[in-house]
Order: sequence, then C-alpha cells, then structure tokens
Amino acid sequence: MPNKIPVIEVDPGTQKLEIYGKNEETTTTDLYASRTKIYAKKVSGIFQRVRKLTLWLLLASYFSICWISVNGQQIVHFDLPARQFHIFGITFWPQEFALLSLLLIICAFGLFFVTTLFGRVWCGYTCPQTSWTFIFMWIEEKVEGSRNQRIKLDKADFSIQKLAKKATKHALWLLVAFATGLTFVGYFYPIRELVPDILTLSIVDQWSMFWIGFFTLATYLNAGWLREQVCLYMCPYARFQSVMFDEDTLIVSYDTKRGDPRGSRKRKADYKEQGLGDCIDCNLCVQVCPTGIDIRDGLQYECIGCALCIDACDSIMDKMNYPPGLISYTTEQTLDGKKSHVVRPKSVAYAVVLCLMIGSFAYSIFTRVPLELDVIKDRGALYQLTGMGNIENSYILKIMNMSDVSHDFEVSVKGIESLHITTQTKINVKPGEVYTLPTSIEVDPSNMETTHYSIEFTVQALDEDLQASSESRFLGSVD
Repeated sequence: MPNKIPVIEVDPGTQKLEIYGKNEETTTTDLYASRTKIYAKKVSGIFQRVRKLTLWLLLASYFSICWISVNGQQIVHFDLPARQFHIFGITFWPQEFALLSLLLIICAFGLFFVTTLFGRVWCGYTCPQTSWTFIFMWIEEKVEGSRNQRIKLDKADFSIQKLAKKATKHALWLLVAFATGLTFVGYFYPIRELVPDILTLSIVDQWSMFWIGFFTLATYLNAGWLREQVCLYMCPYARFQSVMFDEDTLIVSYDTKRGDPRGSRKRKADYKEQGLGDCIDCNLCVQVCPTGIDIRDGLQYECIGCALCIDACDSIMDKMNYPPGLISYTTEQTLDGKKSHVVRPKSVAYAVVLCLMIGSFAYSIFTRVPLELDVIKDRGALYQLTGMGNIENSYILKIMNMSDVSHDFEVSVKGIESLHITTQTKINVKPGEVYTLPTSIEVDPSNMETTHYSIEFTVQALDEDLQASSESRFLGSVD
C-alpha cells in the first residue's frame, strides 16, 4: 500500500473511526463506548454527613407530606378533576395559573442564583435523581456488601447465593419504586383512599393504576439501572450549567500545584526530595465518585458537586499527616492565588431579580381574594326602555367562589344616581362553583347627562369580609 496523507474515514455501519497516517499503519477508534458499571466506594466525612441529612430529609418529606391533612384536606393535593390545587392551606384555581407560573420561575431563578455562587450543590445534595439513586445504592450495599464484594459478586459464576442476593436487591428496589409511584399518585388522588383501595385490590381508577405503574418503572430504571447516565445524558442542567459558572463560582477542584507530580510513597518518606506533590495517586477519589470521573483532570460537566472525593481525599491526607484540602470546594480565582468575590454583577443581578419576584409573589398571596367577578354585557341590545320609561341594560355576572366553604353573597352596583338592580341580588355560591347570574339594571333617563357611563358591580359576602368588584358600561339616551 502506498504512503497516504492523513485521512479520516467513518464507517457508519460499525461506528468506527479509521485514521490513515503518512505511513501504512491505520488507527481504529470506536465512536461509541459501552457503559462501564460504576462501583462507588463508601466514604465518610463532614460533607457526606450533610449530604445524607439533606437526602434523607428530602425522601422523608416526599413520602410523608401527602399524608398530612388539615380539616380533612391534604395540605398538598393537586385535584385535577375539580381543577383545584391545594398547597399548604391555599387553594389555587386554573384562573390563577399566573401565580403558579411565577412560582416556577422563582424556583428557576433560585437555582440559577445558587449555581452562580455554589456550583452544582443542587445536584449533589437535593436533586431527586441523586436522592433516589442514593437510597438504591444504600440498599445495594446492605444486600451485596462493600465495593470489592460487589465487584467480586458480579464476576462470580452463577450460584444460589448470588441469585438470592440479586433477587433480594431487585425486590427491595421494586418495593421502593412502587412506594414512590404510589406516593406520587397520592398527591393527585387522595392518598388515604388510594392506599386502602390498592391493598384491598378494590377497583381503582385506571389512570391512577397506569401512573403508579409508570412511575414505579421509571424510578426502578432511573435509580437502579441508569443512575449516572441520567445526569450525564438526560439532564439538561448538566449541559447549560457552564453558562452560569465564572471564575468566582464555588466548585469541587483539585489543587494541581500542590498535588502534582503524583506518586506513591511511604508514609514517613520525605516526598519533597523525591520531587512529588501531596497526591499519593491512590485513586480513592475516583473510586468514590458516583459518576466515575477523575476530578484531578479538571472541572467536568459530569461532576455533580457531591464532595465525595473531598471527604475521601481528606481521609488520606489525615492518614499521611498532610494538610487537608488537596481536593476542596474552591474557586478558580483562589486556585490562581487571587481573591475570590462573592458580590459580583452576575450574582447581584440574580439576587435583585429573585428578590423582586419573591416580593411580587408574596404580595400577591397576602392580598389574594378568593373571589372573582366577571361582568359580560348583553351584546344583543345596547339598551331598552321599560314600561315605566326607565333605561335598562342587561348583563351576565359570573361569580367564582375560590374559597373552601360556601358563602351567601349580595350583588350591588353604583355609578349613576338612582341606578338599581331589578333582578336577584342575593345568592349562595358553593366552594369552587362558578355561579352565572343574569342581571338587569335600570336608571331614570333624567339622571343621565351622557349616553354612556362607567359603572361598578360589587359582590359582597354576607358572612365575612370578602368582596370582589368589576367595571362595565351602561348605555342609554339623554332626554
């Protein structure tokens, strides 16, 4: 074969990359690498104690909140058939979708703000995927043993003992996954009715059964099988987080200047004379990483900021009588010997916008009136004359009671002297009901100085201080 200039050829059938050099040799590289199972080693330390606390609290909150009721009402219940969203004592309606949207935007900006300051602490300490993977890995460790024992078990030939351990692990995974799916549906379907129906094999809504099965399967696959693959390939946050990072963002980093050159040594050896850094190249930071990366290679999008590598490295530094912090939460500025800044334009901008949105949301909640009034003027006739010679306009009033109890209301109108309602003015509206009230109002034409007036309808509850108003137009002729 004659000499070739460098040529790159891609074979789509085998997904291989062939590079022909100037000589006759050919280098072949796989474009797709199959997943290598990660066996994360258990490690203890201050960050892991904090992490366990936050993850267990998140799991406990998820499984318990739906069981808490006040006056017979779940404190968190998304009642889709009734179009009601009960959240910690406040009932939201589809008409208040703007408030729910604002709440989601606040959560997004809060995540951006925290990421700008502290990197991916959300992923490492509070992300649901991290939480459920954590409990699945905890089960795996309790059933199959330590990292080395799990590796040995997977490599071992088939046996009754291996089958028993694998079956037990997957049975517990499915049990947790089923509890997760059941609890999730319990936020939409009354949990105190759902669980007895499931346990007694009573007839349950087909959609409820479908979603329980769906989330059971999703949890089992995501937390049991996919694990870090969700973070690496499915989660969009891993891809756009770098946009929010800067030189002052707190991230998990390896101090290259202090740690390199790496190498093993005896505990009491003078490693400085050997030209070595503080890193003994034990690879413990790699063995504990749930995403399987080497933090010593620099910042990588796969890093979820869980600090497992920090606790692992600090434990080795303690054994070697070296100062801790070879791997630590730090900033790029600090690693370069510069001063890091918490207050900077980006963080200030996020903080200001976040405070304004939180203030707006809080104001909307505290001034929220669980009553809504819409007035629709009759388009069939602008106005008409009554037998008494008065001018009459017709309207449709839609009164929505967004509270949790029934109320007796009285309708009134103002805007023109002697203006009065000739139809029903007192009504009872049930909770969640939209009451449609045809209404007619009259006025003596002698009181009209122009052909149109702005008027205001008011609905006032008779049993408490609850009212709503809406403006409309009154049309007529001038004597």
